[in-house]
Amino acid sequence: MAKKSRIQIRTMGIDDISQVFHIGEKLFTAEQHPTLYRTWDEYEVTHFFNIEPDLCFVACTGEKVVGFALGNRIEKPQTAWNYGYLVWLGVLRPYQKYGIAKRLLDAMTDKLKEMGIRILITDTQADNKGAIDFFKKYGFGNTVKHVYMSLNMEMADE
Repeated sequence: MAKKSRIQIRTMGIDDISQVFHIGEKLFTAEQHPTLYRTWDEYEVTHFFNIEPDLCFVACTGEKVVGFALGNRIEKPQTAWNYGYLVWLGVLRPYQKYGIAKRLLDAMTDKLKEMGIRILITDTQADNKGAIDFFKKYGFGNTVKHVYMSLNMEMADE
């Protein structure tokens, strides 16, 4: 196990994409998160890397990626407010509880401030107490509950 001080946070590079994808495969499984509305697949990592590479961060020990944060900017028409959206934040289980997620969040917020973003939003499942507690601990609030619904189109005609 690498010590906390040996974990480096940096912007994700193209060579990190595969490792980030495989970490996400372990953390964001359909079995663990059956109502996750975003699908973790190989296109998620490349999508964020292609549209907003400055908002893709990794936590590394040597060449090994042990965590990541992926986000983007949201510009809303007819408002002076621009938003940052932290879409994915994950740390491999053996490396959790070392403050790595907080350091990834800090990297994201620092970059967003640099870009002139005033509000950072994120979301998680309503029953993900760990994530909710983490975000509240670091100042996230104004929890808004929303309803997520789906329709199986194959069953819609029956």
